[in-house]
Amino acid sequence: MQNKGLIKVFAILFGLVCIYQLSFTFITNNVESEAEDFARQKISENVENYSALRDVEQQNYLDSVGNNEIVAGITYSDAKDKELNKGLDLKGGINVILQISVKDILAGLANNTDDPAFNQAIAEADEASTDSQDDYVDLFFEAFNNIPDAKLASPDVFANKTLSDEINFEMSNDEVETVIRRKVDESITSAFEVLRKRIDKFGVTQPNIQRLGNSGRILVELPGAKDINRVQGLLQSTAQLEFWHVYKNNELGNFLAQANNVLKDVVGEETEVQADTTAAESDSDIDELLAESEESTDEVSTGNNPLFELVEGPGFQGGPVLAYFSVQDTAKVNKYLSMPQVRSLLPAEQRYAKFAWGIPEEEGVVGLYALKGNRNMEPPLSGDVITDAQQTYDQMGRVAVSMQMDGRGAKLWEEMTGLASTQQSNIAIVLDNTVYSAPGVSTGPISGGRSEISGDFTITEGQDLANVLRAGKLPASADIIQSEIVGPSLGQEAIDSGIWSFAIALVFVLLWMIFYYGKAGLFADVALAVNILFIFGILAGLGAVLTLPGIAGIVLTIGISVDANVLIFERIREELAKGKVQKDAIKDGFNNALSSILDANITTGLTGFILLILGTGPIKGFATTLLIGIATSLFTAIFITRLFIDGYGKNGKSLDFATGATKNLFRNVKIDWLGKRKMAYIISGILIIISIGSIIVQGLNPGVDFVGGRTYTVRFDQDVNPTDVEQDLIAEFGSAEAKTFGPNNQLKITTKYKVDEESTAVDNEIQQSMFNALQSYLPQDLTFDEFTTGGAEREIGIMQSMKVGPTIADDIKNDSFWAILGSLVVIFLYILLRFRKWQFSIGAVAAVAHDVIIVLGVFSLLYKVMPFSMEINQAFIAAILTVIGYSLNDTVVVFDRIREFVNEHTSWPLGKTVNVALDSTISRTLNTSLTTLIVLLAIFIFGGESIRGFMFALIIGVIVGTYSSLFIATPVMFDSVTDKSKIEKKKKIEEDSEATTA
Repeated sequence: MQNKGLIKVFAILFGLVCIYQLSFTFITNNVESEAEDFARQKISENVENYSALRDVEQQNYLDSVGNNEIVAGITYSDAKDKELNKGLDLKGGINVILQISVKDILAGLANNTDDPAFNQAIAEADEASTDSQDDYVDLFFEAFNNIPDAKLASPDVFANKTLSDEINFEMSNDEVETVIRRKVDESITSAFEVLRKRIDKFGVTQPNIQRLGNSGRILVELPGAKDINRVQGLLQSTAQLEFWHVYKNNELGNFLAQANNVLKDVVGEETEVQADTTAAESDSDIDELLAESEESTDEVSTGNNPLFELVEGPGFQGGPVLAYFSVQDTAKVNKYLSMPQVRSLLPAEQRYAKFAWGIPEEEGVVGLYALKGNRNMEPPLSGDVITDAQQTYDQMGRVAVSMQMDGRGAKLWEEMTGLASTQQSNIAIVLDNTVYSAPGVSTGPISGGRSEISGDFTITEGQDLANVLRAGKLPASADIIQSEIVGPSLGQEAIDSGIWSFAIALVFVLLWMIFYYGKAGLFADVALAVNILFIFGILAGLGAVLTLPGIAGIVLTIGISVDANVLIFERIREELAKGKVQKDAIKDGFNNALSSILDANITTGLTGFILLILGTGPIKGFATTLLIGIATSLFTAIFITRLFIDGYGKNGKSLDFATGATKNLFRNVKIDWLGKRKMAYIISGILIIISIGSIIVQGLNPGVDFVGGRTYTVRFDQDVNPTDVEQDLIAEFGSAEAKTFGPNNQLKITTKYKVDEESTAVDNEIQQSMFNALQSYLPQDLTFDEFTTGGAEREIGIMQSMKVGPTIADDIKNDSFWAILGSLVVIFLYILLRFRKWQFSIGAVAAVAHDVIIVLGVFSLLYKVMPFSMEINQAFIAAILTVIGYSLNDTVVVFDRIREFVNEHTSWPLGKTVNVALDSTISRTLNTSLTTLIVLLAIFIFGGESIRGFMFALIIGVIVGTYSSLFIATPVMFDSVTDKSKIEKKKKIEEDSEATTA
């Protein structure tokens, strides 16, 4: 090996760099452990809400020591920025995909037009988007262009005053479309920047935010975030800040009285209709009729005073609050006030009045305001003039938010406050259609552009509001269409199980290599340890995120690293068996193994790249560690192991590459592999038929990310019966599924209830309903807040949750299909280019298709009986792609040896060449498969419930993949060679000729 000195220097320096990168993680872990101990000692478990208080104390401790030097000038804050990032499944937190409403953006660009063609196109785009993979913009323009004589450049659509600088009446639809696409993209970019600014100020370490293509989707990952409701509010708040003049309650007193009188007749008619309907019902069940009558009384007013009887209290005389109503009656009041016969009672000067609600008070009541609207319902002043906002305190010592406006805003604010001062009226500060405050102005016009929002805020709410206003408003609404929430305690359990499985797998591999290859195995173990150091060092240096599937990828990399060393050692043993001296055997063994190692790792790497491109979250983490592991495994196996072996043998020391028990193992194997191919075809055919039949008849168990819905991992303080729990949930939701997930006190609950509704309000409603349904299984003192946050340190309640909208579920299925198809095509082409024979490609793809179908069949047959989750989800697709890579890894090694023997033994018949090639690789095949299987079994048993199905798929894939490389890929390749009989006949003639000559 050339340049040994350079390789040594590089390995040592790179190792030191990796240790340096990992030292930051060591420092932060120590400091955070001290902070946890400090918080635990200061806050006793007997204190109410002790978990949240401990979090505060822990953060205060970290803040206080953040800039203290720990070692060599490094502070905790410095180390925190450079530590190895942990993903949601290891640290807890929230991962969401937000859908920016392109519909809202288009409507805004069209000035919320009433144009029939525009609204028809919007309606058709809405309908088409439910089951289409196309972007909403494409669907809208397609629908609009199908409407006869519809023009995008109409003054009622996009050729309006707002866009007059870029769109004129003479432009064609195609020309307008180009402008609108650019405007939509600018709006999404603006939304991305607004969200990024909000998140940067949130205080979460290592946040990640990225755009997902041109679909208007934005991925947000916040590891370590604990206050989920706060995060959701921060992300989804549009921050539509508006300033309105307000009517006093005495100005609308007559209107409310008249409205109440009109509603007497309207509501009275509705009551009579319901009474007639009830009378017409069969009176066979008196109790049922009485129940329906009571419900009708609850839902509809008696008609005596429909509006006034809902009033919980009057507003202050001459103040901005018209009256106070119960929060639960707001929908009914809105319905009453929006009736045409009620709106018509408003005097001409008040006909544009806009009714809005304030912030609900502790008593469960909320104030009703009447804003002075106009024809366009546009506020005199909006929040786009805000240049800065800070959380402060008002004169009463309450939390408030102080705002500074730009020059234009300052001028308008001065005009508004001047008018309010003159009229002794109020100005309502409205955020997202909620009146936060409506202060009066008694000191004259306010100059300078400073204003203040006061209300019943906590400090955190005030800080978040200031942050949102400072970052700016979203150009359109943002809905969470996919989310994954992991509790911190579940994350710690994942870390513990991941480390445990990693340690067991590593110990086994280290001992096996020594048992099988003796001292050479010990050198391979050292190289493996260096490989692991390199992987973690690179992950830390790149700022990559370590996830539980990522740990699985690292453990799988152990198998890849072992495979490379096994290939090398087996080739060296072959060279030694030929009688070569040790030095030459080592040299030739490394050289001969290089081709197989490269081909095997490149095919696995190709599947890793496809995962990296198409995967999200944990799957991307798995692909990242797999790709890094492939690169470091190649370096350590080819160079580091070689350094140790050459260094040991340079003084003439003997190295056997075997032990007494393994020296002659698989030495004289002679099996007629091709002679058994017909039986293999029959066995595989039966397995494939059973698999396809099961998939058709019984189907698969698609996960939430493939069909949409919500799933929750819920832990109880005692063992529960999933069947009983499921029945209670079905009674609540109509459809639900509950399965034991890990221990008997933990269930995975899935429901499609309101799957098409993606608002935070619906999320909260479902969690509340689930809490109600599970009351009999939970401790009596467990509150709803504790239930939704996993019961804090009690570890009871929702430990993890995931929501996937139906649209993005379709996208995930589509991406998964293309990922598998793409990997097959890419690998087919690679093998074709590498081996220059299409028969090799056919054999490899046949084996891969065989493996995928059987793995799917096993999951279809067993998902109802196995005691762990066997869902078809994104992790399963990652497993399938990994199986493809592993199967090809095995197949390519065999094909490489066949190609070598064909070139080396030109006189042999093709059948003999293939059989001997398979014989020569059987030791490597079984060695690699065994070590990989043991590694996977360790993760399967000890690695945690969340990846058990993932590991099971890999285990089945390794077994089937090893079988297919011997009995499917090679036989199919052999049978597809049409001229092999001629080749064998030619060889026979040549042999006979040589015998005659002799």
